[in-house]
Amino acid sequence: MHREDQNGVWDSRFAGLLLETMGEGVFTLDSEGRITSWNPAMERLSGYRAGEAIGCYCSLLAFSRCFGRECPANIHECQIYKKGEVQPSECQLKHKDGHRVSVIKNARVLKDEENRIIGVVETLTDLTELTAARRKAEEAQQKLLEKHQFHNIIGKSHAMREVFQALRMAAKSDASVLLQGESGTGKELAAGAIHYNSDRSKGPLVVVNCSALSESLLESELFGHVRGAFTGAHRDRVGRFEEAHGGTILLDEIGEVSPLIQLKLLRVLQERQIERVGETSSRHLDIRVIAATHKDLYSLVREGNFREDLFYRLKVFPVFLPPLRSRREDIPLLVRHFIDSFNTKTGKGIFGLSHDAMQLMMDYNWPGNVRELENAIEHAFVLCETEWIDVFDLPVEIRQMELDTLSANPPHSGAAHKHKKLTRESLMALLQECGWNKAEAARRLGKSRTSVWKYMKKFDIPMEPPEAV
Repeated sequence: MHREDQNGVWDSRFAGLLLETMGEGVFTLDSEGRITSWNPAMERLSGYRAGEAIGCYCSLLAFSRCFGRECPANIHECQIYKKGEVQPSECQLKHKDGHRVSVIKNARVLKDEENRIIGVVETLTDLTELTAARRKAEEAQQKLLEKHQFHNIIGKSHAMREVFQALRMAAKSDASVLLQGESGTGKELAAGAIHYNSDRSKGPLVVVNCSALSESLLESELFGHVRGAFTGAHRDRVGRFEEAHGGTILLDEIGEVSPLIQLKLLRVLQERQIERVGETSSRHLDIRVIAATHKDLYSLVREGNFREDLFYRLKVFPVFLPPLRSRREDIPLLVRHFIDSFNTKTGKGIFGLSHDAMQLMMDYNWPGNVRELENAIEHAFVLCETEWIDVFDLPVEIRQMELDTLSANPPHSGAAHKHKKLTRESLMALLQECGWNKAEAARRLGKSRTSVWKYMKKFDIPMEPPEAV
């Protein structure tokens, strides 16, 4: 064999090996549009073996889009032979088993020395994983939208109806919002409701906890920095304000920031511009600012611990989220919501709270607000082994609370019981007199309901009337 012939053989073998090892699907057509080669990646992508595909027209794959329209059945209508190439474009092919596969299609014609078309080479890049990732992202976005609908903020009390109205009005505006309320009242959920129901809903919602970082770290976190700005700044870093461009930034615990950060925040609110740490040029921002705090900012202003001009920039539209103890009528709704949620998560079938457990929840002061109530229900789900959550399934701090007002102002009718030494017989008699209502017995004794339960346990007295046991 001549050397030139040997080189031709080796070139052919190399080309064949290259096609076999390519991750992308590659096939070729002759001048009539018939498939002449079909690499292994095409077999995986389409489900057709090479022996099934070779000799067929490329309409075998029924591409959803080719030159901006559906792939023609007639090869003489195919634009590739007229235009010479297909720019990379996303479309779908029909798999042998009938389902659609997302791909990026790219094609070029092959010409001989006399500029005559002798065939076409097409490459297909599988987008299955990318499509799945897109679907997951879309589903996650949909879940965010669903989570932050107004109806997911639970409450029918007058106080909460006012909150809903304020949040709806805030969502229609682009003004700065100040969310005020104790820890656990749902300030972040309220911020999400404002953002995802506004014109900025397709942009990002960036949350920054201002109390979690030192001044220098918070400055870098919010504004970013350039390489060499300080020790350890080995590269440029985009700050959270820039990440929120086109969307909303929530500055949580705004009352904790230092005077330097307050000054920088004032400029952001006034000019919608930032400078990265170590940089002198300004960057324009398109953002909506929501601030949240559990502190009384006005008191901080009067004490000289918070800038007055920043305070008024932040509170263009203030929203107060009431504590749970001031909207106790919402507690049963919240309990029902969290029980349904944890039933779904755990697979349990808990119906609700016993009468005594619910009464205890209604009497408790809830210093941790809705977040504490949610944690209490989750705690109860760990302990509860029946269909109803009872008193002793609840956290100890709820069970051991002292009913201060009841203890301080016991009903007159209980005076006779208050100073007597409590025995099993006297407690049984009192319970009988109160219709086995532990709360009423506690009032007459001038004790907490928890104390009555402890005495009942100590004296081996059943929690229900003897005839009901």
